[in-house]
Amino acid sequence: MAERLLEMPLEDVLGDRFGRYSKYIIQDRALPDARDGLKPVQRRILYAMYIDGNTADKPFRKAAKTVGNVIGNFHPHGDSSVYEAMVRMSQEWKLRNVLVEMHGNNGSIDGDPPAAMRYTEARLSAIAAELLRDIDKETVPFVPNFDDTTDEPTVLPAMFPNLLVNGSTGISAGYATDIPPHALGEVIDAVLMRIDRPDCTVDELMTVLPGPDFPTGGIIQGKDGIRKAYETGRGKIIIRAKAAIEQGKGGKKHIVITELPYEVNKANLVKKIDELRLDKKLDGIADVRDETDRNGLSIVIELKKDADAEAILNYLYKNTDLQVPYSFNMVAIHERRPKLMSLPELLDAYIAHRKEVVTNRSHFELKKANERKHIVDGLIRALSILDEVIATIRASSDKRDAKERLMAHYGFTEAQAEAIVTLQLYRLTNTDITALRQEAEELDQAIAELTGILADEKKLLGVIKKELKTMKKQYADERRTVIEEEIEELKVKVEALIPAEDVIVTVTKEGYVKRTSYRSYSASNGQDMGMKETDRLLAQLEMNTTDVLLLFTRRGYYLYCPVHTLPDIRWKEVGQHISHLIPLERDDELVAAVPVSSFNTGEQLVFVTKQGLVKRTELAQYQVQRYTRPLVAVNVKEDDDVIAVYATDGCGHLWLATHDGHALLFAEEEISLVGVRAAGVKGIQLKEGDFVAAACPVRLEEGSSFVVVTQRGAVKKVAMSEFEPSSRAKRGVVIVREVKSNPHRVVGAVFVSSDEEMVGLRTEKGVVETIEAASLRLSDRYSTGSFVVDTDEAGPVVDVWKEPAKLLGKGEEG
Repeated sequence: MAERLLEMPLEDVLGDRFGRYSKYIIQDRALPDARDGLKPVQRRILYAMYIDGNTADKPFRKAAKTVGNVIGNFHPHGDSSVYEAMVRMSQEWKLRNVLVEMHGNNGSIDGDPPAAMRYTEARLSAIAAELLRDIDKETVPFVPNFDDTTDEPTVLPAMFPNLLVNGSTGISAGYATDIPPHALGEVIDAVLMRIDRPDCTVDELMTVLPGPDFPTGGIIQGKDGIRKAYETGRGKIIIRAKAAIEQGKGGKKHIVITELPYEVNKANLVKKIDELRLDKKLDGIADVRDETDRNGLSIVIELKKDADAEAILNYLYKNTDLQVPYSFNMVAIHERRPKLMSLPELLDAYIAHRKEVVTNRSHFELKKANERKHIVDGLIRALSILDEVIATIRASSDKRDAKERLMAHYGFTEAQAEAIVTLQLYRLTNTDITALRQEAEELDQAIAELTGILADEKKLLGVIKKELKTMKKQYADERRTVIEEEIEELKVKVEALIPAEDVIVTVTKEGYVKRTSYRSYSASNGQDMGMKETDRLLAQLEMNTTDVLLLFTRRGYYLYCPVHTLPDIRWKEVGQHISHLIPLERDDELVAAVPVSSFNTGEQLVFVTKQGLVKRTELAQYQVQRYTRPLVAVNVKEDDDVIAVYATDGCGHLWLATHDGHALLFAEEEISLVGVRAAGVKGIQLKEGDFVAAACPVRLEEGSSFVVVTQRGAVKKVAMSEFEPSSRAKRGVVIVREVKSNPHRVVGAVFVSSDEEMVGLRTEKGVVETIEAASLRLSDRYSTGSFVVDTDEAGPVVDVWKEPAKLLGKGEEG
């Protein structure tokens, strides 16, 4: 036979195949039916157990037997998918009312896997039998199974609204679902209200069904989220663990957790809390113990003496799974299509299903009752003419002849004749006549009742309501989850949670930061700080772990770094690059570090840019709650850069020096206070091509001076008294003698208030020189100064800084 090849575009083939696959996944795999709340695999497991007689009133059977039956008869997929679905239906921390009872290890809330199916035993729970009740009365449609050897139901009769009671979760192609579990009694009350008042609102339904009820208990916050979910199918709530602060021995307190949010892994939660303790991210926790036993869940967090229990609990709510968000996504299969459904729509779908089930059941029972009534009527008439009937039967040649004679002589139907000829002799008593007449009366009553139900929708709904009330009486229990109106805003007092420790914080020009204990600093005697050869210190600060370090960048951003979040690294080791903590643009770099112990001191920040702009803003405006990315500190133009930032009380002076050799001294008060995103005002008048090379905050003190360095390696010390305070935005005065050939250009300058201070400089070729201020004699503004570097060999000077003073230390312990 010749091969037939079809040429088709790949996108058509893939589109068609994926379309068919996704339709199958959506309809027959991952999403629950809106009527019985079951996915196909769950329905098949329950039905297989039912027809096998594996019910709540019988002994347990091996789970492997059920799994084999399901795979062999209904669900041609892997055994693990069937067993996992079966196990989930038995886990009381997943389902509000379990549908399968299991003996043996069926997993745990710690995420432990269940035992293999050859070791576990299972049977239907009593409430699962209610999902299947009346299935043998032609109540639901059946379809052939995958190999046409038997039939299976497309939906279960579902005596209770299982979708809302047990919830559902699943992901298919293009659709996902997350429906939370609810309390059986409350859901039934909502169905009853919807039956009585089909136009009732969500607010009215919420008077009887206030929200989800998770099997693990906990606390739900946010009624608005529930209301939105019930109205639209989507909404968000917060689920919080149930925790209490208890007084322990010796003034110590304990936090005891007795209920967890839904689907939170207990073992992972305990591990996370313990990691916070070990990593010293949270001070105040002495120990974490899982004391869960057969009496219930219990996680005990033992606190240190004088620890702030409320602050620690709030921190744990914010940073662990003690509090989690839950998003409703109420998607179910409705009329063979996936649909995002509101609460009224889900209730209506269930009510419509029950109406159909009860109608079908009534038709079935009416048919059976009519058939039986027909037989009973025949038997009663036969007993009334018993002698003739016996004579006719005795005169017959066989059973068939007897039946035909009865039908011909007395007008009995074939069904009645069959019942008469198979009648046992002991039933030919007066007692049996009475019993038959009583049965006939009962059948008449049942037929009238069933006919009434089929003729009157009000009676039909009455039956549904009566059955639901019986379900509620038999299976409803107390609500487990508490619902709170508002979502509580968690305010975490960081200072109450962080161990207060004095540390040394270092920041380098190339962006490496670290905090070091005084013990490590003292052991090195403050020498040989770990740093790259090409790098230098930008700041060396004595701080506390409860303080905040603000790092400012060339492009006008700032990084908010609580000291306790900085890496704890030994003095002799290189720090961690700041980009590991907060992402920094590749072309950006650090220019200043400002330590902050409090944002409420009334201090301000002064910014100076290369193009001579200055800005003053209140420090308090730079305090933030979120600090995972660089934040805007000052608005900087494309062709400008920030060159200096410092904190001040606003009562000092600012001295600016330009590259061409001019300097201007003016009071900080001249700079008006502006907001964070403002650009600032002109600080110094610049000629074209000139720019600010140095900015020094100063106090007008006797004996203080400026050390000015030029690119040619000339260094000179100029007394503060050489500069008269002026007003901003002026040209300033000359600080370097003008030379026509190879003129001096200012590279940098520093303010020195004592002779012990040291000035560092680096040349283009990496040569570093350190100069003691005492070694420089005072010069006037017009002199050139002393040459300290041979720039012909080392290259021009490119960087100038003041060496940090050696720290006095706070003792070895720090």
